[in-house]
Amino acid sequence: MSRRTNRPAGFYDAIEYIGPRPQKPRRSRQNFFGGWVILLLAMGLAYIFGRPLLHSANEERLGTSVENVDRSIARLSTSPVIGERLAAAALQQTKTPVTYDATYRQISYPNGDIPADKGKAEDVIIRGFRAVGTDLQQLVHEDMEKNFREYPQVYGASAPDTNIDHRRAANLKRFFERQAESLSTVRNPAEYLPGDVVVLSHPGTRTDSNGQVEMHIALVVPGPADHASEPWLVHNLDSTPRWENVLLDYQILGHYRFGR
Repeated sequence: MSRRTNRPAGFYDAIEYIGPRPQKPRRSRQNFFGGWVILLLAMGLAYIFGRPLLHSANEERLGTSVENVDRSIARLSTSPVIGERLAAAALQQTKTPVTYDATYRQISYPNGDIPADKGKAEDVIIRGFRAVGTDLQQLVHEDMEKNFREYPQVYGASAPDTNIDHRRAANLKRFFERQAESLSTVRNPAEYLPGDVVVLSHPGTRTDSNGQVEMHIALVVPGPADHASEPWLVHNLDSTPRWENVLLDYQILGHYRFGR
């Protein structure tokens, strides 16, 4: 007769396991920062390589392409009107890259200049006039030698300085007030002709460390193609000289016509 053991139901259903506890599979952790680094690198490369294309497309849209610059120069450079030849000399500067540089430098005199690939707003004026035979470095210096106290006394100088005097907008403004034809500063585009010099204040009108209004300076040139009857500017605000329709974006502090 078989021997029956009284065990609960399911006694043999579970088998005891002796060993390490099973581990759940570990999910790989995403490298969040690595993804952002890749994205930023991609955006940086797109900016570096895409910027020239965007700039070129913008020039085409505005009509300031190299082709239109050359057409305007060809038309203006042979004009009997000195202001138009001056405008051509200003436009020529927009074709050469220039790094903005306001550094004080020792330069020769007369006809001295800082390196051609460097400059600021005043250098556009100086180089434009020099291209048509007028050396503002010498003219400003000679006038300051005779009339030093007539010029702004805000730079701490006790005597004229051929290295920097002509490269300051406030000095150029005073020189043109004394030696050029001073014209209306009304905001009427018809009053501004090619070759005119305009002294401007930046948008928002700020003052420098001497409490003087910060001045900008530019040359008036015709606009491109269908805009040839409009007064545009060639100026260097913070980079290479540009051909732009921005005259009325500024407060006009002075308007001068020289050498006609």
